[in-house]
Amino acid sequence: MRTRLVSLVLMIVCVAGITSASHVAAGSLPLEPDVSTRVDELYDSESRLYLFLYSLKGDGTVDYVTGRFVREHTRSEYGNPVYDTERFPIFYWWNHTLWVDRDQDGVNGNETVYKENVDFDRTRYKPCLFNGQVC
Repeated sequence: MRTRLVSLVLMIVCVAGITSASHVAAGSLPLEPDVSTRVDELYDSESRLYLFLYSLKGDGTVDYVTGRFVREHTRSEYGNPVYDTERFPIFYWWNHTLWVDRDQDGVNGNETVYKENVDFDRTRYKPCLFNGQVC
């Protein structure tokens, strides 16, 4: 009886592991891209998110976006904005899907889909001007 129970538990664990691994692999979020693929940075003052826009294909088209909470926003001695952000993003946009990482611990598989079939609208963010210069 004991060996049957152990066998059953092992079988359930194996099947659950295979199912969850295939589910994660099919819709997993890629790691945050390298800085060399970053094409722009935007500050969303409404949500206090600092957005990094990436072009994974290298053609200038934005296809991956991260959003970090801004802890503090100040100006440098030259008048340029300086943002103190969280280490890891809370939001990721990739492949027309918005993901949320409530733990803000980097891409490690615990991210959940927040909204599907959504495009990133870059035109929503108006250019910020400070002393005639773009922020």
